[in-house]
Amino acid sequence: MKSNNYQSENLHPENRRKLLEYSFSKSIEYLDSINSRRVSPSQDELLELEKLNNPFPENPTEPESVIKLLSEVGSKTTIANTGGRYFGFIIGGSHPVSLAANWLAGSWDQNSGLIVTSPFNAKIEEITSDWLKEILPVAKDSVVGFVTGDTVANFCGLAAARHSILKKQGWNVEANGLFGAPPIKVVIGEQAHGSLLKTLSLVGFGSKRVTIVPADEQGRMLADKLPQDIDERTIVCIQSGSVNTGSFDPADKIIPLCKKKDAWVHVDAAFGLWAGASPKKSYLTKGVELADSWATDAHKWLNVPYDSGIVFVKNPDDLRSAMSMEAAYLDQSGRRIPYHYTPELSKKARAIEIWATLRSLGKKGIAELIDRTCSHAEKFAEGLTNAGYKILNDVVVNQVLVSFGNSEKTDKIISELQKDGTCWVGGTKWNGESAMRISVSSWATTDDDVERSIEAMIRIAKKYS
Repeated sequence: MKSNNYQSENLHPENRRKLLEYSFSKSIEYLDSINSRRVSPSQDELLELEKLNNPFPENPTEPESVIKLLSEVGSKTTIANTGGRYFGFIIGGSHPVSLAANWLAGSWDQNSGLIVTSPFNAKIEEITSDWLKEILPVAKDSVVGFVTGDTVANFCGLAAARHSILKKQGWNVEANGLFGAPPIKVVIGEQAHGSLLKTLSLVGFGSKRVTIVPADEQGRMLADKLPQDIDERTIVCIQSGSVNTGSFDPADKIIPLCKKKDAWVHVDAAFGLWAGASPKKSYLTKGVELADSWATDAHKWLNVPYDSGIVFVKNPDDLRSAMSMEAAYLDQSGRRIPYHYTPELSKKARAIEIWATLRSLGKKGIAELIDRTCSHAEKFAEGLTNAGYKILNDVVVNQVLVSFGNSEKTDKIISELQKDGTCWVGGTKWNGESAMRISVSSWATTDDDVERSIEAMIRIAKKYS
C-alpha cells in the first residue's frame, strides 16, 4: 500500500514539474508524428484500447505511469484530426497558438462564471466579444456568450427568442414555463441541421411542430415560399453554411420579409458565419447581420480546441433574462457577469483560446485561413471531376459532395478510404443518394495533403469502376 505521504510527494513542485514536462514531451512527440501516421487507427491498433480496461485500482498509481499508458494507447488510437488530411464532420485541427493558449489556460483552471472567480476571464471575454463582432456579420451591439458548441449556442439564441416573444405577450416564461403560454410558431428550412431540431426540442418547441420551407437544389431556403402568416409570435430559423453543400440561405431576401412582420430571425451558422470574415466570401453572408440571434462554433473554422461555441443576441436583455439565475452567495457586481449569457454557472474560460487565435492571426490571417481552405475544396472538386466523378454541389466554400456512380459504390469507396488511412472523409445522403462529404476545415492542410488524398480516392475508386 502506498504511504500516507503519496499525495504530498506528488504535489511537490519538482515532482509536479517532472510530470508536466513528461506529458508535454509526449504531446510534442504526437504532434511531430501527425503527418507521417495513419489518419485513422488500424483494427490492430484499436485492440490496444483494452490496455486501459483494468479493474479499478484500490491504491494510488504513480502519475507518470498513468500518463505513459495514456500516451502509448492514445497516440495509436486517436483520430488524427489535428493533421492536414482529416476532412470529416467540419472538424478543424487546433491551431498551434490556440493549443498553446489551451495548455496555459489549463494550468490556470479558471472558473469563468463570475468576475470574482476570474477577473482575467471576465476582461478577456469583453475584448474577445468586441473583436468577434468586428469581423463577423452580426449586429455590432450584440451580447456574446461563450458555450460548448453550436447546439448550445442555438439553444441560447432560441431561449432568448422565446423570452422576448412571450414577454411582449405578457408572459414570464422563466417563471411560468410553457404550460398555458401563448403559442409560438417556428419556421425552418427543409435542409435545417439536426442540431437545430434537437435544440427546438430542448427549448420546448418540439422538433416536429414546425413549418418547413422548401429548399432549392443546393439546400437553400426559398424566400418566396415563406409562410404568409408569420408575425410577432414567429421564430424563423435560417442557415448560413449547409454541412452538406456549404450553401447559404438568402438572408438578404428572407430577413427583410420577416422584419416587416416583426418576427424573430435566428441564424444557425456553425461554420458558415466565418465566411463573413473573408472579403472574398462575405457576399455569402449578405444580410445576415440583420437577424436577432446567431450561433456558431470556434472549434470548426477558427481552429481552436474543443469545445468552443459562441452565441450572439442583438438585445442583451433577452439573452440575460433567459440565462440568468440568482443566489445569495453569488457576487453579481460588475459590468458584465459571464454566466448571465450561458446555461452554465461553472464553466471553463473558453474565450482565452479564441482571443489568442484572433490576436495571432489578425483579420488578414483569419481571411487567409478561410480562403485557403476554400481553395483546397475547389482543388478536390477539380481533381475528382477530371478523374470522371460527379460533384453534386456548387463548391462555394469548404464543402464538397462527390458521387462515384451509385449509392452502393459510393458507400464502399468511403468505407475503403477510411480503412486505407491516407485521409479520412465521411458519407452523407443528398437527394436520396449516398455521397462522399469532403470538408476542408484545418489550418494544417497543404496542397500536398490534397494531392495525396485525391490520389488515394481515385486509387480506391478505380477498384469499383
